[in-house]
Amino acid sequence: MSTDTSDASIDDAPSRAELAARIEDLEESLGATTEDDTKKMSIIATKGTLDMAYPPLILASTAAAFGYDVTVFHTFWGLEILHEERSKDLKLSSVGNPNMPVPNVVAAIPGMDRVTTKMMERRIDDNDTASIAELIETSLDMGVEFQACQMTIELMEYDEDDFYDEVTTGVGAATALQEMADADIQLLV
Repeated sequence: MSTDTSDASIDDAPSRAELAARIEDLEESLGATTEDDTKKMSIIATKGTLDMAYPPLILASTAAAFGYDVTVFHTFWGLEILHEERSKDLKLSSVGNPNMPVPNVVAAIPGMDRVTTKMMERRIDDNDTASIAELIETSLDMGVEFQACQMTIELMEYDEDDFYDEVTTGVGAATALQEMADADIQLLV
């Protein structure tokens, strides 16, 4: 075991003040290079049926609960979810839905969409599942940004005042694409 000491003199060691200044400089430098590490999620909602309104809302509110910065861009029939009145009366299409408990030939009978919608609404109520309005309110409270596609608003002749108050209207495809490019997770629902 050696008892040799370094050739450097104790006089060459930095003072406490110099060390403190160096630490402060490093912390400032580190702070300047550290970006916001909040994860981002971008969801595109294109469908406005009862069964397809739930996935983007559940995913958005869950991601927001985990600290994600979430944006949901609604286009075409997906705007129905953000329409304050129409979102209360979303239907379930029974034709072509492989998970319906009725064959397509029966599902095509006039009035079957009403029947299957009522069945789903009863199941939602019996299970104490949040309503569409509750999920929208929860998501908004958690900071989720709901965007309405401007082109679709014009195409479908919607009035922007018919959407929930906190919905961002007038959003174009270019903005939606930029949101997706900046997001860690991108989903098309």
